[in-house]
Amino acid sequence: MSSLQVSKLHTLTGHRDCVYTLTSSGLGPVFFSAAGDGLVVMWNLNDPGTGSVIAQLPNSIYAIHHHKSSNALIIGHNYDGIHIVDWQNKTELGSLQITKAAIFDIQSYNKDLFIGTGHGALIRVDQDNLSVVQNIQLTDKSARSISINEQLGEVAVGFSDHLIRVFDLENLHLKHTIQAHANSVFTVQYTPDKKFLMSGSRDARLKMWDATRNYEQAAEVVAHMFAINHFAFSPDNKHFVTCSLDKSIKVWDAKELKLLKVIDRARHAGHGTSVNKVLWTNHEGQLLSASDDRTISVWNINFEKQQV
Repeated sequence: MSSLQVSKLHTLTGHRDCVYTLTSSGLGPVFFSAAGDGLVVMWNLNDPGTGSVIAQLPNSIYAIHHHKSSNALIIGHNYDGIHIVDWQNKTELGSLQITKAAIFDIQSYNKDLFIGTGHGALIRVDQDNLSVVQNIQLTDKSARSISINEQLGEVAVGFSDHLIRVFDLENLHLKHTIQAHANSVFTVQYTPDKKFLMSGSRDARLKMWDATRNYEQAAEVVAHMFAINHFAFSPDNKHFVTCSLDKSIKVWDAKELKLLKVIDRARHAGHGTSVNKVLWTNHEGQLLSASDDRTISVWNINFEKQQV
């Protein structure tokens, strides 16, 4: 069996409003945060004390995405559109006005960006020429989260109308509509093996859907007291963490869907308000969490093997 030990390594400060999102740079220790203050900040876990401002925008930012092949940072600027930034030189490569709504998520596949908006639209953008290729809107409720399954050629989107819709990756034709939750679907993500889709909701439930069997429900757990905002897998894919409006982070065994540890304020000096985003990095396995309390916490999650 294993014993899980959690320790808080750092508290990163500097944002002046709720920190909504985190993304990796593709370089182990370097990651980005964005917040309600309109700041996008670069951090280095080798020197975590001070962040460097990459961009400053007038509106809040819910979504940022690192595009691996171009090494560009895509910023979803609420009520405006997207900005594409060369983060290493802190220069803007281009921008595109695509919506007057909030932008909740950005994902990519090859040269295409997939963007979910507060008006319920799934927008495909060609990054090379900064043009809208498709704009699909099946509801006026927010498109909150996007996950891409290259193996099955599908893109899943969680909506605030309680549904998950699965589209064909190439043409965005609707393939499946899942009556998923009793409230807004805040986060969706395919498992690393791409066989299952996981979803978390404002109803506090974590569910798994079998992507190889027309998205039959495979599991359900009442995972938190309040809304599940996000989850992230460990670098070895054996574990994942969920984070919630209930101020906690929970560590799970991915294979058994078993709760292993609760990280909270009382036991681990955790966040005092909603935890909005988690990012489990490849840098020494450190876990990051972003919160409404304007801070980012850096955690060490140590799985110690013990003799039975």
